[in-house]
Amino acid sequence: MQGVMERIEVSPFQDARFWAAMGWNMLWINVSEVFRYFVFVMPMMRAAFPDSLNVAPMDVGVFLSWAVWDTLLVLSVTLGAWLALRHFGQGLANVLSIGTGIWAAIFGILWLGLFNLNLAPASVLAVALPLAWLEMVVAVWITRRCLLGR
Repeated sequence: MQGVMERIEVSPFQDARFWAAMGWNMLWINVSEVFRYFVFVMPMMRAAFPDSLNVAPMDVGVFLSWAVWDTLLVLSVTLGAWLALRHFGQGLANVLSIGTGIWAAIFGILWLGLFNLNLAPASVLAVALPLAWLEMVVAVWITRRCLLGR
């Protein structure tokens, strides 16, 4: 029991380095998401579904849902990466494996689900998934840098 008690540390939410990681990841992930969507996903989805009205719309509702999506994404990635890096170590191999695991859990499931429902063609997955993987690996690397205080 004593060994368990010794491992209890300060909550990430009480650590300024965690909030720095949240801030940097909010900036990085928002830039990455907007770039990927406007440059690749939106035009590709509109081209894939030319007969469907309102594919990849741009309106207030979409931007509000993006705000929720990005907030949940940043919190999930930063907290998951923070905890995994603290537990498994901060080596670059761990950054890659943690980033890949988070990517698979979030984006792999999202895009494969959309593909399975015939709501996204394979051509979109071929572009969106690698860019999302890069986004997650960089977010984990940012979290690592903040955790290490560098």
